[in-house]
Amino acid sequence: MLALSGSILMPVQGAVEHLEQSVEEADSVYSLPAFSVIANRANTKTPVAYTNVSAAELNAHNDGKDLTYLMQMTPSVITTSDAGAGMGYTSMRVRGSDASRINITANGVPINNPESHNVYWVNMPDLASSLRDVQIQRGAGTSVNGAGAFGASVNMLTDLPSDTAYGQFAGAYGMYNTHKLTLKAGSGLLGGHWTVDVRLSQMGSDGYIERAKSNLWSYMGQIGYRNKDTKLRLLAFGGKEKTYMAWDYASKEQMEEYGRRYNPCGEYIDNNGQVAYYPDQNDNFIQHHFQLHLEQRLSENWNLNAALHYTTDDGYYEQYKTRRTLVEYGLEPFYVDGEKVKKSDLIRLKKNRNYFGGGLFSLSYSGNKLNAAIGGGFNHFTGNHFGKVAWVRNYVGALDPLQEYYRNRGEKSDGNLYGRAIWDFNRNLSVFADIQWRYINYRIRGISDNYDYNTEAMQRLAIHEIYNFFNPKAGVNYAWSGHHRAFASWSVAHREPSRDNFTDGDPANLPRAERMFDYEAGYVYSSDLFSAGVNLYYMDYKDQLVVTGQLSDTGNPMSVNVPRSYRMGVEFQGELNPCRWFKWELTATLSRNRIKDFVEYIYEDEWTNPISFNRGNTPIAFSPGFTFANSFKFNAGAFDAALDSRYVGKQYMNNARIEEQTLDAYFVSDLHLGYSFSKLAGIKHLKLGFSIYNIFNAKYFSNGYSGAGYYVDGTEKVIYRYAGYAAQATAHVMGTIALQF
Repeated sequence: MLALSGSILMPVQGAVEHLEQSVEEADSVYSLPAFSVIANRANTKTPVAYTNVSAAELNAHNDGKDLTYLMQMTPSVITTSDAGAGMGYTSMRVRGSDASRINITANGVPINNPESHNVYWVNMPDLASSLRDVQIQRGAGTSVNGAGAFGASVNMLTDLPSDTAYGQFAGAYGMYNTHKLTLKAGSGLLGGHWTVDVRLSQMGSDGYIERAKSNLWSYMGQIGYRNKDTKLRLLAFGGKEKTYMAWDYASKEQMEEYGRRYNPCGEYIDNNGQVAYYPDQNDNFIQHHFQLHLEQRLSENWNLNAALHYTTDDGYYEQYKTRRTLVEYGLEPFYVDGEKVKKSDLIRLKKNRNYFGGGLFSLSYSGNKLNAAIGGGFNHFTGNHFGKVAWVRNYVGALDPLQEYYRNRGEKSDGNLYGRAIWDFNRNLSVFADIQWRYINYRIRGISDNYDYNTEAMQRLAIHEIYNFFNPKAGVNYAWSGHHRAFASWSVAHREPSRDNFTDGDPANLPRAERMFDYEAGYVYSSDLFSAGVNLYYMDYKDQLVVTGQLSDTGNPMSVNVPRSYRMGVEFQGELNPCRWFKWELTATLSRNRIKDFVEYIYEDEWTNPISFNRGNTPIAFSPGFTFANSFKFNAGAFDAALDSRYVGKQYMNNARIEEQTLDAYFVSDLHLGYSFSKLAGIKHLKLGFSIYNIFNAKYFSNGYSGAGYYVDGTEKVIYRYAGYAAQATAHVMGTIALQF
């Protein structure tokens, strides 16, 4: 059954028949009581809103869609896919906050890029096949390593070593040539102390959007050692991706002319005047994560956890750009037939080479009435950014192969210390306290990819910022009669500006750090037949960075600190178990997300002479006022089925409340069917599955962008607006097979 924990639904294993579940039922996995990550996890005595998603839930529909899609039935979560079919570049929002405001960790190790604060799931394809569970903490949550949690934190735990040798295969194939192949194997316990587990995956799709093809590889491997008081794990995971770009999104006018699958990326006019598409308009990236975890039992009450980690990634994306100003790429104008050519088509490559490493620790105490931990970590990041021009149409002059036009380097040191405790006053009442100090030292040096027309040269970067954040949290939890639980909490969170906030901002007016006060209160009722929970939240922001339409001196859209903004809402979830073969689960969020006294800026021809409009209190972009998820689950012997539905309300694509630049509300349903076989010709377990996504063929958009400008007609300033939309796949099917040996 599903058990409510806090104000959340917490799935437990046994909910759905699947491959990994059968391994656990065979008692093949030994239990490691804790790693350092556990100190950052919430439990039923922690006064925060959270949801645990078990391996059973993750693997029930793990047919190749990204991990973001496997979490989309949890409260306040919405997802989108650039390619439209859930593979390749995907992202998620929680309570309206995008990935740069969601703290992501794997075994407690930060996953967010320290500069952009983003997580690129495409670099870690099929990670879900190596996870034992995921915890999503909404709001500020508990103190975590890495970027500040401004909307949520997502804490992933990877698979534990297996005592028993095993082999597993999982495959999937469906429309748009979407496919997934996964092989897993484990040695079992060797010599009473050692284990080895590995996974290799290959995935790919042509995408729903034209040419949005992806080719993805990933791996996971770990070596485990244990004795009476010591447990060690050395693990590595990563991926390699090649993805044709689909992130420019088409306008509705383009879709009416060319179809909703139209992809403008890579489009140009060739020498014969014909429309063509650059075949190498690809994103290419490879990423490796290495982690070493130690758990040392010091006594019956004390445990020490420590971890070392290192991440390296390297890649680039290649783009055909039309009508680009040559001086912005370090190139001189040239003459053709006596006419000076200042703009031309070109091919550029923008590259990253990053290194990120550090260490974490926690010392925890568990007693009769007190559970406490002190811990912290220190991490250092180096990011190298550089760009090259590979080709210019009809260029006359010296053009070195892959001529470099910018290079800069970011370095960021990030340290934190925290103390956390839960004190049980009596069997019903407990008090929670969490105090964190965080230090950031960030430098950027070099030449930017932005051309500064004031200096007639590429913009020089010389940024050095130091931040010290104090993040206290406190709350109370009260439980009674075995069925009821209530909690309330108050938290402070801070977030430093991202790299783009600096490089695309005003050098004379650097962005300030953001602050959030998070107020949460929840109530839960839980029984075998029925469970329900409600959570109220108010997230009060100071100096939140938002896009206002303002442009920097180099013409880039800037994120600007707005003095006051907030998110407030109520989250509900429930579960009904009327009989053994049927279960009904639902979640809903009703919210209000506002910027106070928002001012919009619009530029003449999108570049000069800005005008401004005071729009008053406006909705925050991409923050729907209502979301809803519903699941009907059936399980009769070897057969299981689920009908999952999601509703997402209207979303504005900018912060100015412009009605013609919105994403319409949408309602999408998926049908999943499965049948399991046991002990067939040496196969311990076999499951066949079939899914119909978007079964009612909804034609919807889940993401987009918007812009505006004006031109002068006589004495009148005429405003024009434009937008692009991420079209999502209509009805499509996937078939799956999973075997355990």
